[in-house]
Amino acid sequence: MTANQPKPLLPVVNRPIMEHVLRLLNRHGFDDTVVTVQFLATLIRNYFGDGEELGMNLHYVAEEVPLGTAGSVKNAEEYLRGEPFIVISGDALTDIDLTDMVRFHRENGAKVTIGLKRVENPLEFGIIIVDEQGRVQRFLEKPTWGQVFSDTVNTGIYIMEPEVLDEVAEGEVVDWSGDVFPKLLKDGEPIYGYIADGYWEDVGTHESYLRAQADVLSGKVDVEIDGFEVSPGVWMAEGAEVDSEAVLKGPLYIGDYAKVEAGAELREFSVLGSNAVVRSEAFLHRAVVHANVYIGASTNLRGCVIGKNTDVMSRARVEEGAIVGEECVVESEAYLSNEVKVYPFKTIEAGAVVNSNVIWESRGQRSLFGQRGVSGLINVEITPELAVRLASAFATTLKKGSVVTTSRDVSRAARALKRAVISALTASAIDVRDLEVVPLPAARFHTSQGGVAGGISLRTSPGDPQSVDIMFFDERGADLSPAAQRKLERVFARAEYRRAFPGEIAELSFPSRGVENYAHELLRTVDTSGIGEAGLKVVVDCAGGTGSLILPSLLGRIGVEVLTVNNKLDEDSPTDTLAKQMRDLQHLGELVSSSRADFGVRFDPVAERLSVVDETGRVVDNERALLVILDLIAAERQGGRIALPVTTTRVAGQVAGYHGARVQWTPTAVDELAKAAQAEDIVFASDGRGGYVVPEFSRTSDGIAAFVRLLGLVARTRMSFSEIDRRIPQSHLLRRSVPTPWAVKGSVMRAVVEAAEGREVDTTDGVRVVEPNGAWALILPDTSEAVTHLWSEGPDSDTAQRLVEEWARVVEQAEG
Repeated sequence: MTANQPKPLLPVVNRPIMEHVLRLLNRHGFDDTVVTVQFLATLIRNYFGDGEELGMNLHYVAEEVPLGTAGSVKNAEEYLRGEPFIVISGDALTDIDLTDMVRFHRENGAKVTIGLKRVENPLEFGIIIVDEQGRVQRFLEKPTWGQVFSDTVNTGIYIMEPEVLDEVAEGEVVDWSGDVFPKLLKDGEPIYGYIADGYWEDVGTHESYLRAQADVLSGKVDVEIDGFEVSPGVWMAEGAEVDSEAVLKGPLYIGDYAKVEAGAELREFSVLGSNAVVRSEAFLHRAVVHANVYIGASTNLRGCVIGKNTDVMSRARVEEGAIVGEECVVESEAYLSNEVKVYPFKTIEAGAVVNSNVIWESRGQRSLFGQRGVSGLINVEITPELAVRLASAFATTLKKGSVVTTSRDVSRAARALKRAVISALTASAIDVRDLEVVPLPAARFHTSQGGVAGGISLRTSPGDPQSVDIMFFDERGADLSPAAQRKLERVFARAEYRRAFPGEIAELSFPSRGVENYAHELLRTVDTSGIGEAGLKVVVDCAGGTGSLILPSLLGRIGVEVLTVNNKLDEDSPTDTLAKQMRDLQHLGELVSSSRADFGVRFDPVAERLSVVDETGRVVDNERALLVILDLIAAERQGGRIALPVTTTRVAGQVAGYHGARVQWTPTAVDELAKAAQAEDIVFASDGRGGYVVPEFSRTSDGIAAFVRLLGLVARTRMSFSEIDRRIPQSHLLRRSVPTPWAVKGSVMRAVVEAAEGREVDTTDGVRVVEPNGAWALILPDTSEAVTHLWSEGPDSDTAQRLVEEWARVVEQAEG
């Protein structure tokens, strides 16, 4: 906790211990104060300044080398001449009546008065015996139990006459209790002990630090709490925001501008620092959380301390006595057991179980890139500073003078982060074409045009309005390949960013008619024949996303009767949650059925994926929709290759084969499908999750192009969607995920290969085990999370269920 800050700055109920001490001094009239500093002295100076905010006059005296408790005071002698002075520690919490101690000192004509306190365990302190008048008889520093002769200990609070400093050698290491006081006592000088009734806690251990927090909240110590007592024992500072559905059981403290979401529970003796965020369903009991800490959903914190600027991600658990230093990341579902200490700037892996201190080890992110580019919580994991560094790293991988496109969705977060990205690119000699708010397929299309080296697009993460994705494109408009990602990561990790000279600062431009050019090229390349003659009627849900910028006018030019809903840019709902998606699809089905439309589609908010509703209003799941579109395209093309991930049902192979086409099974990584789609004989590709590639127009996933292609196919087929669906065999495909710590993923996959012995094994992606009857199971470790995914398919649902359970047991047993 003090690796990067001096102990006096450790917060107790969101104020540094030393600030509590200074306020006590000020309350008793000691407003002219000298602060002796050594370790990280600048931090103390910067925080307190000249003391004006506290109504005090502060001076600072630095020790070049440690001089001991008395030597450090001697070092400040120039400020202490001429009158009695008080010495007090900056890292002990107390409310001792200093005014009464001064009275005691004067009445007894003492040369030194020592503040004393009776404690249960005196082993860590200097013990002192006084007579009935309070005169000191004997000293002993930090005794053993065999040496204990009193429970009255030295608090380190002294009132002294200025001539006492004459007994301290200048520039030498001198201690009050070990050197000066015994000599004064031997010389017969009047040294008195003032036995204080107030509170005193020497904050020297983690236990005492937690105890001090609880004592302040319990009212055992008289200090000023910065905030308002909104209910008995519940203190809230200015700007704190607590949802009415949160559970608060005081005494507890919530710092300024902290936020507590609905469903979170804060119990006794919990402390939240400034700007802390506690997400829904989190549980805190006797947890001390410093400033700017993020506590994710469903976390569990008990009797622990979380250092400033640390992120504790969802479902993590931190147990009694555990301490997490500043600037750490505790990833999802990690477990920190009792008394574990995590030093600053460390990362605890997702799902890790930590039973010993983490001191020297430092694990950075396993990979910056996930399935959707660089993703994370807005202003927690993805900040403007990170966006600048990422964009600078991307620019460094390109030649000076290259052109990069930027784009975003409708969210404010994406807008703010895109501005940071643009600044970094232009400062690195990269010209920027800002497409502003456009559908993601349009951003990919413009990036794939000649003369553009790549693109950066920002969008709210699908299903998580609290997160954002920063997506990087290559010159084809496709996601960066793993090799290009690694190159960017190397530059990012080393911070070896290229900077432009003043004359090389690049330009920012805003291309005109970008959406119109996209629509024109789409209609030129995709076969729309027969649509006008068929008299199709469709219902389109734009989901309040960027598709609304292009779809209505595009459909009008095709000649199809269309009813559009959510045809606006909805800044308040920039992404889909599962609940919103299901609600909108149900409404879409009702509209299709009541309006007698031929079918309906719903786009995701960036128009990259689409969901389908048939003419009866039934929602067609992504797997069946893929098979229907595959059937239509294969029937029309009568040949060619179709690219699909290995996780797709093998019914797709039957459908393609029936029409003379062949399926190429690809790994599940996003760039692998785009890579496969580059081949000339590819007639169709899909990721199986509502994303479709229309190769004649674009080699990347494009929901708008897929919809226009589907319109032409349905119009020329003259069959309804449900009729086409009924002629395709049913599939029995199941999926399950098993939590798997990073450390054992390799051994898990080895166990899978060993368990598959004697059966056909395909290692295109993960391990796919094929049974003699054609049933199969795929075991695939996740690239960015601590889980292993399993798929199974069989001739019937019972076989598929048996397979997925069999391989789930293999994975769980291999984890140990």
